[in-house]
Amino acid sequence: MYSTLRSLMFRLPAETSHDLALDLIGAAGRLGLASRLARPVQSQPVRLLGMTFDNPVGLAAGLDKNAVAVDGFAALGFGFLEVGTVTPRPQPGNPKPRLFRLPEADAIINRMGFNNLGVDAMVERIARVRYKGVLGINIGKNAVTPVENAVDDYLYCLRKVYPHAGYVTVNLSSPNTPGLRTLQYGDTLKVLLGQIKSCQQELASQHGRYVPIAIKIAPDMTPEELVLVARTLREQGMDAVIATNTTLDRQRVEGLEHADEAGGLSGGPLTEVSTEVIRVLAGELNGQMPIIGVGGILTGADAAAKIAAGASLVQLYSGFIYRGPELIRECVDAIAAMRQEQAE
Repeated sequence: MYSTLRSLMFRLPAETSHDLALDLIGAAGRLGLASRLARPVQSQPVRLLGMTFDNPVGLAAGLDKNAVAVDGFAALGFGFLEVGTVTPRPQPGNPKPRLFRLPEADAIINRMGFNNLGVDAMVERIARVRYKGVLGINIGKNAVTPVENAVDDYLYCLRKVYPHAGYVTVNLSSPNTPGLRTLQYGDTLKVLLGQIKSCQQELASQHGRYVPIAIKIAPDMTPEELVLVARTLREQGMDAVIATNTTLDRQRVEGLEHADEAGGLSGGPLTEVSTEVIRVLAGELNGQMPIIGVGGILTGADAAAKIAAGASLVQLYSGFIYRGPELIRECVDAIAAMRQEQAE
């Protein structure tokens, strides 16, 4: 059924199709019909970060930037959800067109630019959802905020979303906000994370509840840079790392239509790259910090490979666009089978 629906949706411009799908999933969730869109997914609980995830396969940030379809996505079988990226103030994002499909490579290029309705609108919406599972909220900075003042935006959002989040993701790695990725390096990263950690501790005391913080990083780093980032995350007391965001590299899609569009590339070309980043991080972190793997998961085998490389959980984005809800079930089953083999 999904392949037929996809063929119809792919006849529309990519962003029009995205918005329509989000509206349909949101409506199905509100009407209690979303579970009919997918076969049941087995419960495979994962205990991590002081929470229980119903299964290890989650929705990545970016698909539901404004938390408009939380109940619908939850009913499809995801073990956890991540919404956003959200910024302090509403912003329209980059000019359209800004979303492009590369179906020959099972890939997507986007330069959305953190288009969202602002953190206040998101918090109001989350307060009304029925979903009781783990909800991550991904936060970023407004495009007009100078990079040197980025921490102000992150702290503002952190304070707003803290009471409503299972965990908070700090997005330092989108390629579509000028200067953002420079925050991932050296003393800039240390100072930023230090202030975020202090705010987290203050909020934990204020609310009587500790909300873990994950840092989402880019795939376009050398192994040496990844090791330095991992050390900084550990030293600054971060709780998890999400690997990875989209890539700027176009080597794997050269010659394809839209390959030269500016923005971040996701999907098939990112599969091996993100898995290798996970492997490097896992080697440096040595179990001291959980890794959430995302990037190019198009099959159950891709998900299992990320777990084998050192991830504790995985997230879907482009693969979900190309494969639909059946991919969730396939990934959960593949991870369960791999863990069963390891146990025998």
